[in-house]
Amino acid sequence: MARTQKNKATNYHLGLLKGKIARLRAQLLEPAQGAGGGGGQGFDVSKSGDARIALVGFPSVGKSTFLSKITKTKSEVAAYAFTTLTAIPGVLEYGGAEIQVLDLPGIIEGAAEGKGRGRQVISAAKTSELILMILDATKRAEQRALLEGELEAVGIRLNRDPPNIYLKAKKAGGMKITFQAPPKYLDERMLYHILRDYKILNAEVLVRDENATVDDFIDVIMKDHRKYIKCLYVYNKIDSVSLDFLDKLAREPNTVVMSCELDLNIREVVDRCWEELRLIRVYTKRKGDAPDFSEALIVRSNATIEDVCDQIHRTLKDTFKHALVWGASARHVPQKVGLGHVVADEDVVSIVAK
Repeated sequence: MARTQKNKATNYHLGLLKGKIARLRAQLLEPAQGAGGGGGQGFDVSKSGDARIALVGFPSVGKSTFLSKITKTKSEVAAYAFTTLTAIPGVLEYGGAEIQVLDLPGIIEGAAEGKGRGRQVISAAKTSELILMILDATKRAEQRALLEGELEAVGIRLNRDPPNIYLKAKKAGGMKITFQAPPKYLDERMLYHILRDYKILNAEVLVRDENATVDDFIDVIMKDHRKYIKCLYVYNKIDSVSLDFLDKLAREPNTVVMSCELDLNIREVVDRCWEELRLIRVYTKRKGDAPDFSEALIVRSNATIEDVCDQIHRTLKDTFKHALVWGASARHVPQKVGLGHVVADEDVVSIVAK
């Protein structure tokens, strides 16, 4: 009994400490007002295209070579450290989509402490829909652990969903903390004091996940400083490892292997990027005309006809009557649908105005 009480007290104080550290770290990483960016040439790259991929990795792992092979961009390439000192953008054309690929400098160390240019690298990574963590297959363990640690410390959560916790700050009414199921790692007193430390005195909290942790709760409070991004671990230089090790590596989750030097498996990496981005192509058709397959509209998976209308023109919904759909999402051909209809890859859509 005494040991249980001691563990609860330890967890309570540890939770408060984690909350303080997260708050102070967010203040440290927040750019100073009036700083004007100060990112240096190449860091403040305007987002363009249908999606953005960030290449993250240490120097000399092959990011520049990979970018040069999948885009028309010729990033500086050499077999020594710190070749790329700015963020180099390239455009990957795939399936009718234009995907911006950023080769970020391999100087990520110190980002968690707000040091050097690592913070700017992280800021660029946060604007991406997918991170490709390029790793040397011969140094996989140490490189991956260090990079994951830096990304985690600055609020980038890889291959995770946001915590299943509802939090709404209010102007009055005090604290209302509810657990949908008995929590394993949290208690009401702990959450109450963490919220007070963040100057949240009135709030409604609903914890739906019994396995939610203090870190999950802090992530919900710090949601403006958190980004949940898919990550592919891309191991380069596979020609330098044994076949047995390569086979084991290739079977790991969220992993793909390649050799830029020998042009091995690079196309497969690009195909996996497309799958992870979950983009789909929709073609348009005018009444009485054949479908236009020369140019696709690129939308996210689970997009609706409303999203298609927005992609064509923001005012199209104002005169929308219905749409006709041919393709995998249609129950019959063509199917008359409304704005809420979910489209599928390579559907053909004809918008009918009032």
